[in-house]
Formats: sequence, C-alpha cells, structure tokens
Amino acid sequence: MQTMEDFFTNLKRSFRSGSILTKLIYINVGLFILIRLTGVFLLLFNLDGYSVLPYLELPSSPSLFLYKPWTVITYMFTHYEVLHILFNMLWLYWFGQLFLNYFNPRQLGGIYILGGIAGAVFFMLAYNVFPYFRMVAPFSSLIGASASVMAIIFAISFYRKDLEINLLLIRRIKLIYLAVFTFLIDLLAITSQNAGGHIAHLGGALFGIWFASAIRSGKDFTAPMNRVLDNIINWGKPRRKMHVSYKRSETDQEYNARKYAENQELDAILDKLKRSGYNSLSAKEKKKLFDASKK
Repeated sequence: MQTMEDFFTNLKRSFRSGSILTKLIYINVGLFILIRLTGVFLLLFNLDGYSVLPYLELPSSPSLFLYKPWTVITYMFTHYEVLHILFNMLWLYWFGQLFLNYFNPRQLGGIYILGGIAGAVFFMLAYNVFPYFRMVAPFSSLIGASASVMAIIFAISFYRKDLEINLLLIRRIKLIYLAVFTFLIDLLAITSQNAGGHIAHLGGALFGIWFASAIRSGKDFTAPMNRVLDNIINWGKPRRKMHVSYKRSETDQEYNARKYAENQELDAILDKLKRSGYNSLSAKEKKKLFDASKK
C-alpha cells in the first residue's frame, strides 16, 4: 500500500521528469489546492475575513499594483472556483499538446507567460481608460490562466490556419473558426459581469496572433522570456567554469624529437615482446602497442 511519503515522492518525480505542459498544469493545480486548504484553515479559526487571494490576484488599480507587482505573474496561476480551473486546465492540456506538435516546449512556456502578461496589460488599460469601468476599477481584480491559454490557442490557430479538430456534435472544424468565434464571444462580453476576464482573453488572443505572424517571418518573441526563465530555474546552481587552453604548434625540431622518442619507446616494447612474450607487457605498454598498430 502506497504511503503518503511515497505519494509525494512520486509526485515530485513526475513533476521533475514531466514536460513544460505537465509542469504548468501541476503548478496551477497545486496552487489551487493550497489556496483552498488555506481558506479552510483560516475559516476554522474564524478568520474568514483574511485570504491569500489579495496577494496573488492582479488589481486593476495601478496604485495597488505598485505595492504588489509580482501579481502580473501570480494571477495567471491562481484559481479559486473548481469549474474555473477545470476548464482552464482541460483547454491548456488539449491545445498545449497541439501547440507542441509544431513548436518546442520552451516556446510553450514563453507564450504562456507572455500571453498572460498581455492579458494583464489589456485588463488594466481597459479598466483605467474606459469610463464604463472607472467606478469599479479600484475594487476589481483578475485571476486565472485563461489569457495564457487563449494565447496558445490563437498562436497555433493562426500559424496553421488549415488545421482541423474534432468537436463533439459539430465533428470536424477548422481550429481558426473556433478561435475567431471565441474571440467574438469575448468581444461581445466585455461589458458583462466577468468583463475583466473577457478583456484579458482578448489580450492573450492578440498576442497569440502576433506570435504566429512573427514566427512566419523568422522571429520568436518568446526567446527573451525563455532566457529569463532559464536564469530563474538555474539560479543558485553552481556553474561549471570553462577552462580554455591554447596549444602552441610544434616546431620541426620538436616534432622530430618527439617522434624519435616515441619510436625508441616502441622499439623497446617490441624487443620485450620478442624476448618474454605478450603477457610480460604492462597495461601501459600494451596500450602503446595497440595505439601504434592503428597508425
């Protein structure tokens, strides 16, 4: 029977050996469980007025954002409702696998982060530019991986516009049609109750289109982010120093002297071989004889 320690050991091993897609899903699900468990613990002590969410969600207010700038990253891994994370992770899994058929894992990680940042920028701009949102802007916030997932969907949709997928009831449909339909739904819903989420979707979608267009022209906008992520992952790890040595070329005199010494040594080994047989040779002498036979 598997113990709790074995379970966490296997979980850790699965995370380390998993693809970037697996890691993204693990981080999202792990943070979701941690948030919900923390909420239950606080509630048991009648501390329901306190929550970890304000430290993870992205505020629309620029003044509040200045006090917690890390939320531009943490918000895209944060969920609270079960259905919210369920659908986001399903879409991330399906379209993440599709994305990896045409791009590499590092690009998937880069577009997830950059698509999420694009969604955050659109969210904050909309809530501080349009008068419709100004009354609620000081109290509004954003969580969820939706913008990042939309960036992935639109990147693959506009990179391979001929790509078809199977949908329940509808059967086969071009992925770009599904992407455009989703974009229109989000556009029509930017004044709904979940306006912030739909606006973030649009930001992620537009970044995905930009990424696909740039890739076609030979540019990869995720490359700088990938270097940042590499530095973060490798931070604290000891770096191996590279020792570079330069060997001076031999003069004719040095070459002749070296070859004479090698021949003298080889002649001595051959004499010993004739006198006492092969078994009398040392391991070093056998190696030298073997190396000479290959020349």
